[in-house]
Amino acid sequence: MALSTRAQAAEEASKGLLIWEIIPQLWHHKTNPDGIVSLGVAENSLMHDTFSKHIHENLALSNPAFTYGDGTTGTKRIKVSVSRFLTKHLKPVKPIEPEHITMTNGCSAALEHLSWAFANPGECFLVGQPYYGTFIPDLTYRFGAKLLPVPFHDADPLGEDAVQKYEDVIIAAQAKGQKMAGLIISHPHNPLGRCYPRSVIIRLMELCQKHKIHFISDEIYALSVFPNTIDANPPPVPFESALTIDPTGIIDPSRVHVLWGMSKDFGANGIRVGTIISQSNPSLHASIIAVGLYSSVSSISDHITCNILDDDAWVGGYIAENQKRLSEQYKRVVDWSNKHDITYAPGVNAAFFLWVDLGKVYRARHHVAENEDVTVLVNKALLSHKVFLASGKDFGAEKPGWFRIVFSHPDDYLDEGLQRVIAALA
Repeated sequence: MALSTRAQAAEEASKGLLIWEIIPQLWHHKTNPDGIVSLGVAENSLMHDTFSKHIHENLALSNPAFTYGDGTTGTKRIKVSVSRFLTKHLKPVKPIEPEHITMTNGCSAALEHLSWAFANPGECFLVGQPYYGTFIPDLTYRFGAKLLPVPFHDADPLGEDAVQKYEDVIIAAQAKGQKMAGLIISHPHNPLGRCYPRSVIIRLMELCQKHKIHFISDEIYALSVFPNTIDANPPPVPFESALTIDPTGIIDPSRVHVLWGMSKDFGANGIRVGTIISQSNPSLHASIIAVGLYSSVSSISDHITCNILDDDAWVGGYIAENQKRLSEQYKRVVDWSNKHDITYAPGVNAAFFLWVDLGKVYRARHHVAENEDVTVLVNKALLSHKVFLASGKDFGAEKPGWFRIVFSHPDDYLDEGLQRVIAALA
């Protein structure tokens, strides 16, 4: 049976999605010693035992957990829990109220809702390079929006000079008749692991106001920040949510939207809980109610999330320990990089990754013809040694040979993966 043109395009795109071939074959030193070590998926397994223990000790499901709940965009209970939790931890200039949020089954669904709500088919979202690779399917696959990558060349992607680069792309696109819908940042940044300075966020908001587009800050790593005593250049920037900025005189508040979820800060990708925070756009929240059934949070995940977020004492200890462990693993992977003369992007103080130039090392050890793509060569070598990293090609890297290493794994798993990377480059 013939598929629609959009389904055919999605089928074609799925052929390059290695991740879903890798995950069923993951390495385990006892149960699957011949498996693939994945340092390519943004999952934090450092605190899984702690998280699991809390769930099992506090589950206490009541019968409503087996129903649809009381709303397609989140139950009353979860909206109260999440709004209180985020007000405490994101420190917004205006408290987050339950009516300011829409719950979704993960932040991919949240992004897709924003694409559907803000962009007509063919309209564009701006993302700076390198960008989170899954922004592409989240924003474009099902509703026909387009993604416009913004190259920065030698400018800092998170610096003041980057703002003009965004405007250059806007102006060039408008000259071709393309219409802008929004600008999206990953804050803290994926894959660079850094936070945007407050001054840069303000300037990006001003740019969005000037061109009458939406400003979207994906803050799914907001609490996965840690001290960095290794790198001084660029100096690590503390995390400040976009919601800490008073939009008065900067941007129409109805154009400001923030995303957060349980996946990263609580190492819980699998429970599928995401949040759209939009404090001054009730029409956005109302519009999603009618289509919210397609992205509603499981009632059991809803219940688990409330149990977690309402336990202030446990959450405080969890966040502190998680940040400590992330800091330790960051040092571990930086020490590995330095030992093997691998260039990496410094200044990391958030999230789970190190952005590394493996192409440079590969070129130093192998002949690479002028017409060959070193990214493809390195990726082939990595997979032949049964280690998977996210390729810079999928993240809009401006230069070839860059990869993202996820370090939020226990020592044995991380070390096994790093050893295989070195073997692949030999």
